[in-house]
Amino acid sequence: MADSTDTYAVPGVGAGLLDVFRRRYLLKLIVRKELRVRYRGSVLGLAWSYVKPLVQYVVLFLALGIVLRVGDQIPNYALYMFSGVIVVNFFTEAFSNATRSIVWNAPLVKKIYLPRELFPVASVWVAAVHFLPQLVVLLAAALLNGWRPDAVQLFGAALGFVIVAVTATGLGLLAGAINVFFRDAENIVDMLMMVVTWTSPVLYDWTMIRRLAPDWALTIYQLNPVTVAVELFHWAFWYPTVTKPVELPPHLLLTGFAGLGMAALFLIIGQLVFRRLEGHFAQEV
Repeated sequence: MADSTDTYAVPGVGAGLLDVFRRRYLLKLIVRKELRVRYRGSVLGLAWSYVKPLVQYVVLFLALGIVLRVGDQIPNYALYMFSGVIVVNFFTEAFSNATRSIVWNAPLVKKIYLPRELFPVASVWVAAVHFLPQLVVLLAAALLNGWRPDAVQLFGAALGFVIVAVTATGLGLLAGAINVFFRDAENIVDMLMMVVTWTSPVLYDWTMIRRLAPDWALTIYQLNPVTVAVELFHWAFWYPTVTKPVELPPHLLLTGFAGLGMAALFLIIGQLVFRRLEGHFAQEV
């Protein structure tokens, strides 16, 4: 007979993201499964990771850069825009798919126990796989424009990538958990993706915001992790190709570390909410 003082683990609740690290092999299996399912029956397969952003880039460049002439004041506007577009694409795909990941994997959640954080984290990894071909295209375009970065700028780009990945993971854990109970969450996230696209300095220069917003609003705007990551990519891939003086946001690298702090805060909040709710996932999906 068991001692009444024995402690029992709560069913379905593990050690959070630490379990994901411990079960890295499962993460790799889920990422491979997601990629196979995504491109099943597709002729181009992973090549769509090149095609879709290029089509998006061409449409935006023609509409904004040529027709509306938004980029007249921004040298190398095509490179400026594309270096921001791939960051936003990475964030929107990672966050959107992480929000839906628990519901999409309902059969696994119901039948077996495994760390449920694996699903949102795997969605971010899949988005990172799709990000790499876009980065290759960006590097080629930058080299054609005389790209000569320094080590600090390359560090800034790496920092921007980490900021987006951590932010998408944290918000994905939060929204993914809520979406199990309220499916409206994924529609709200889709609307947020549209807001992120147009509020990040991808299609226009940050100085346009400075002219329109008071100083306190500009500070909040620049602390947005996605905005910080976009500006870091501009600094790393666009700025070294510019031959005339342009104004960068002040204290960009310091702002990058502040953005990383914001991303870490999102990750902590997302993990806490996820762990609070995950014990009921199997009953709700």
